[in-house]
Amino acid sequence: MPENDNIASVRNLRKKYDALTAVDGITFDIRRGEIFGLLGPNGAGKTTTIGMLAGILPPTEGEITVAGHDAVTAGVEMKRALGLVSQDLAIYLKLTGRENLEFFGELYGLRGSALADRSRQMLDLVGLADRADSRAEDYSGGMKRRLNLAIGLMHSPQLLLLDEPTVGVDPQSRNHIFEGVRELNRQGLTVLYTSHYMEEVEALCDRVGIMDGGKLVACDTVPNLISSLGGAVIDIGIGNLVPTEDQLLRLRRMEYAESVDFVPSAAPESLLVDAGAAVNLLRIRARQLDKSMPELIAALYDVKISLVSLNVQQPNLETVFLALTGKSLRD
Repeated sequence: MPENDNIASVRNLRKKYDALTAVDGITFDIRRGEIFGLLGPNGAGKTTTIGMLAGILPPTEGEITVAGHDAVTAGVEMKRALGLVSQDLAIYLKLTGRENLEFFGELYGLRGSALADRSRQMLDLVGLADRADSRAEDYSGGMKRRLNLAIGLMHSPQLLLLDEPTVGVDPQSRNHIFEGVRELNRQGLTVLYTSHYMEEVEALCDRVGIMDGGKLVACDTVPNLISSLGGAVIDIGIGNLVPTEDQLLRLRRMEYAESVDFVPSAAPESLLVDAGAAVNLLRIRARQLDKSMPELIAALYDVKISLVSLNVQQPNLETVFLALTGKSLRD
């Protein structure tokens, strides 16, 4: 993709704190008009990366450009292109929701009717129009998060940085934020989104970068990341049977099977038919599940292996994350 189609570019970015390397030489682009997800377990370097993108933290090494501006030297010009919604709330509790928006809007140069109109638009977007004149200290935790999002949007940024925007909020507020991000993106806003909710990232994001130990270990579209695991995993329970090499060879010739492995019952991942009754498994990794299942049933019948139990695991983004990092997202 041409460079001018990127709203932000990161090249060989590194951040060190004495002996600790928080971000270790990462490179990626954020394309105009996309929602780019950044995933990683706690301590992976996501928040540090966002801090450097926002111009809050100086990088130890590397280059960052945002909307054509150098993030280190451009100062105000670059920051006008950004909206930052951090994990820490940036609101004044003694002000009403409307007053908060108008205060921050004035800092970005909005005045008069333009300021009032933009405040109303943002209150509607985050579902706070009916509480616009209540003090923020009287808002629920989720409402404060929604106000925080609205503040980050007051100056109509080109790139919105969202760092865990739905953490710890109620389902209603989470849905407001989720749908608000979708609507803004439909209107052309580019978003960098981090979350501890894998289903949000999988549903929202066009591309995802996965960080672990300060490094970017993968970066691609969600379908491409999922397909990189090679399809569904089918576990066939076969009782105490131990398949012969001839039986395994026949199964491995199946058109849609990428691999067929025998997993003896001593393995900790074996299925249980009933309490205490461990079974041997055939573990098949298969492409195109709708076509591989009929083929598999016919092949088992052909080699005279009886199916005792069946478990199908379709890969998803969380499966990819576990495979790449060895951790769950909330570790």
